[in-house]
Amino acid sequence: MLKAVEQLSLPELEKFVSQVLLLQGQRKANSLPQAEAELLIKINQSISSDIQTYYDELIAKRQAETLTPTEYSELLRLTEQIEKLQAQRIEYLAELARFRKISLTALMEDLGIQMPAYA
Repeated sequence: MLKAVEQLSLPELEKFVSQVLLLQGQRKANSLPQAEAELLIKINQSISSDIQTYYDELIAKRQAETLTPTEYSELLRLTEQIEKLQAQRIEYLAELARFRKISLTALMEDLGIQMPAYA
């Protein structure tokens, strides 16, 4: 099988790897207890890429000191929304850590989640 994979072009290889990872995730999810699987889904929820892009633009404007008062209000609203989402994510992580009977730090290491640089 590896010999066949070696023959793939880079785009074909990337698509193949993506499909293999998806299959692996599905099999793992099917073998997890329902509660744990639901927590993992909640933990991996994030804001949309459009909102993230807009937020990043507002941050850049703030740093360049070109932010309008309306944009400043929008930045505050988005910051609050993102902070609530992150707080909820931490709660889900803590719940999953209790479920697995390990520390939050150990769980984050297991899942490959790093603390933000600003924390």
